[in-house]
Amino acid sequence: MASVTLDRVTKKFGNLTAVNELSIEVQDKEFLVLVGPSGCGKSTALRMIAGLEEVTYGNIYIGSRLVNDVAPKDRDIAMVFQSYALYPHMNVYDNMAFGLKLRHVPKPVLDRRVKDAAEILGLTPLLRRKPKELSGGQRQRVAVGRAIVREPKVFLMDEPLSNLDAKLRVQMRAELIKLHQRLQTTIIYVTHDQVEAMTMGSRIAVLRDGVLQQLDSPRTLFDHPANMFVAAFIGSPSMNFFPAALKTEREEMFVEGAGFRLKLPAEKRRLIPAHHSGDVVLGMRPEYLKPRENGQPVDGNMIKARVDVVETLGSEAISYLQAGDRTFLARTAYIPEIRPGMEIDVLVDTDRLHLFDPQTEEALSLP
Repeated sequence: MASVTLDRVTKKFGNLTAVNELSIEVQDKEFLVLVGPSGCGKSTALRMIAGLEEVTYGNIYIGSRLVNDVAPKDRDIAMVFQSYALYPHMNVYDNMAFGLKLRHVPKPVLDRRVKDAAEILGLTPLLRRKPKELSGGQRQRVAVGRAIVREPKVFLMDEPLSNLDAKLRVQMRAELIKLHQRLQTTIIYVTHDQVEAMTMGSRIAVLRDGVLQQLDSPRTLFDHPANMFVAAFIGSPSMNFFPAALKTEREEMFVEGAGFRLKLPAEKRRLIPAHHSGDVVLGMRPEYLKPRENGQPVDGNMIKARVDVVETLGSEAISYLQAGDRTFLARTAYIPEIRPGMEIDVLVDTDRLHLFDPQTEEALSLP
């Protein structure tokens, strides 16, 4: 296998900058996910690694080899696309073997690789079937198998699960994770689905308008977002944001907004830059907001809210709440007593608050 390094890689289409000075080091055997909204440059970055797009500026290395001017077929990579791109007139075996035949791989080696990949992916009983006789998930496994038989240094996957239904996506996510664990390969995976990114990637690179926003582990992105964009993009439901202000009284610090006044823990106060005061954006994840139960003591760190809508998700519920002119969400255990129209007290876990600069949208402190 091999590492992949992007050194200030830029791609321009005329006056449009699709990728802007992207620098990432993908470690050997890592599962790195590029994630972001449509048009953020993630697929363009992947296509430049594959050699399907020319680099405008910057360098791309696979291992220690500079590959800017190396043809795609000579980069020792394999790509899995959103569309399965299977040959309809060929059976599964021939689809998986086709690339090896073009490279004149000896028949015994070709046969071993195809059968080994089929066994890994559960395709052995399907080797003589045509693509039209397969389900969507089976076709996607064939596309992955076609990449596996190449035994490349790097796998590139461009939204390979987006054509599958929700249940199949969950199954294929688990299969790709197991495949990575078994093969110990370097995988660079592109998706717009943050749930896919969080469940699959050992590290995640979040892109916005061609610019890298943050590169870290899924847990760090969730707990310590670098800015409001990452905070909003990572997590489901998205983080709640409130305009607020910092106030200091008798060596204690509060964050105040419409309908709330929350006391910051001492640990969090020490993380706030000493020079900062005044307006902030308060971020609160829905998972850390809980309705106060009858008889539960009040420590002052709560928001009075009206329940607008309750979405029941089996053992969990997502409540849409109104405080002043702000709508925010809480994700909690299902509580049958909470119904639309009720006035409730929402307890805030102040250890999990996020504060952002309203001008730069950068995080002021790390929880």
